[in-house]
Amino acid sequence: MECIQFTAIVLMTLLTLKLLLLPGRVAVNPIVNKARWLMVGSTVLLGVQFLLQLTLGLRSLGVTQAVMLNLVFFIPCSWLMSLAILYLQRQGRVTMLDKFLGVIIWAVVLAILGTAAAIDGEPLLSGTKEIFHAEIIASCLFACMQGHYAYRHTTNLKAMSNALHNYFDRNHDSILRWMQVSVGILIVLTLMVPALIFVHNKLLAVFCVLFFGGIFYLVDSFCSYVMSSAPAKVREAEQSEELTITAEQENEFADTEQDSMQRVTFLVEQWLQKGRYLKTGVKLPAAARGIGIPQYLLSAWLRHNNMKYSEWMTYLRVEEAKRILTKHPEWSNETIAQHCGFNDRSYFHKKFKEVTGISPSDYQAALSA
Repeated sequence: MECIQFTAIVLMTLLTLKLLLLPGRVAVNPIVNKARWLMVGSTVLLGVQFLLQLTLGLRSLGVTQAVMLNLVFFIPCSWLMSLAILYLQRQGRVTMLDKFLGVIIWAVVLAILGTAAAIDGEPLLSGTKEIFHAEIIASCLFACMQGHYAYRHTTNLKAMSNALHNYFDRNHDSILRWMQVSVGILIVLTLMVPALIFVHNKLLAVFCVLFFGGIFYLVDSFCSYVMSSAPAKVREAEQSEELTITAEQENEFADTEQDSMQRVTFLVEQWLQKGRYLKTGVKLPAAARGIGIPQYLLSAWLRHNNMKYSEWMTYLRVEEAKRILTKHPEWSNETIAQHCGFNDRSYFHKKFKEVTGISPSDYQAALSA
């Protein structure tokens, strides 16, 4: 166990250094920088926790004493990590409850553990029945806190995904994948904490391996995300979404207004005849300008037809690809992908199969049969 604890100290030290040594462009963005420092706080606390475990030899005293220390440190660590993700998701606009829920839960847990120690009359690190029950209550509070943050993360991820789909002409959900996985990791680690009260040696070793792997993935993916162009893309898409909502409110536009929908449909068909949608990287504002209508009106038209912008563009490009496959069977998939506005052959193949249910080659084979 001492070897595992020492490994954890080294790992947390390296992760902290990686966060501190991120390029200067990360520090320029105040929101990203705030999220970075929240992550630093969590890795430092985890390092301190394992250092105390090692120096005090709590595992040799018993599982209960080690669990007490875990709860005292896991709660603020999990809170800081969750808050860091929320800052990225909400562009810094987090609620007071999100900001301070972790502090409140942590204070309540400390009060419960302290009260239990006072009631049993034994030293704080004694393995008494009162401490054992207090740890169960504390674990449940920890789970409730993480449940709140998991709900907030999931809701925000859905909004971010919608904003990306309604702005870019292709699917960018991959840039949010690390957040989805990280939220799952935090939930799993939280659910495993109560189990620490009842498990011993081998299962503890398995938990440690999962814990180290999960934390490493979360922090490493966080660093990769903030150093990439992903935050700027999300911010661009969300700002466009906010402008669309504001414009709709100001113009008091109703989605069900039939005359407006027919007019937009007519203008969209004219735009499609020009083939402008076959150009790669056509964002929603550019499409609206090409059609000759305000951005909010194109968004309303898409919603009226139960479509997201990226899905609509994909459908149009796949339909063009089907036409090319029929008219020019000699064309390669690379040529068709470039002609139809797909970034590359693999993305074209993936989207063609999603829309039609078969691959381009199978589609050509069916035409020849």
